[in-house]
Amino acid sequence: MYLSTVRGLSSDSFFELRNNTISEVNFLPSQSVLEQKKAIVAELSERLKNSITGLVVSYEGINTEDDTKLRKEMRENDVKYTVVKNTLLSRACDEVGLEDLKPALEGTTALATSDSEYAAAARILCNYAKDHDNFKIKTGYLDGAVIDMDTITALSKLPTREVLLANVLGAFQAPIAAFARVMQAVADEGGFEECLAKKAAEAPAEEAPAEEAAE
Repeated sequence: MYLSTVRGLSSDSFFELRNNTISEVNFLPSQSVLEQKKAIVAELSERLKNSITGLVVSYEGINTEDDTKLRKEMRENDVKYTVVKNTLLSRACDEVGLEDLKPALEGTTALATSDSEYAAAARILCNYAKDHDNFKIKTGYLDGAVIDMDTITALSKLPTREVLLANVLGAFQAPIAAFARVMQAVADEGGFEECLAKKAAEAPAEEAPAEEAAE
């Protein structure tokens, strides 16, 4: 008994010789495998649709230790990072209108997405790529539109959310702190009326007009 392909037929079709009789053996994917692939495509589609930003990278050459550290940093910054099959991600791109990502889906592929952080994935992955020659950023998207490398690089240079929040809070706190000092000074003087009376008493007397001074 042996199995062999027959010229002109699909590679999924094989023929078995048994008792001088040739019979076809079908190696097409089982229904359960097809269902699993459909489920993965559906999950990827939802992930692409619900995320505000994402990057597609080639992880070739990354070792286990570095991969573990990278995934940990991603999790800590609310970025989901997974290895994906190009064919399945390609189908998901078709379903959500991100067809322009498809030309980059070759070789090894990992997908980094975030539902809340615009810059985290770009910042982490661009910094990582600087020290790993084989690790490449292929493409990315932002708010449902594919972006170029210049935009990805610009995103990578944005400060972290914590730094941004601190800067915004500082901007708000400056005038509030000044207002608080003024109110405290008024309270120390005994109220607005007392404060105004004291300021009036401290003000220099107005100079008399020149005609009155001459008399």
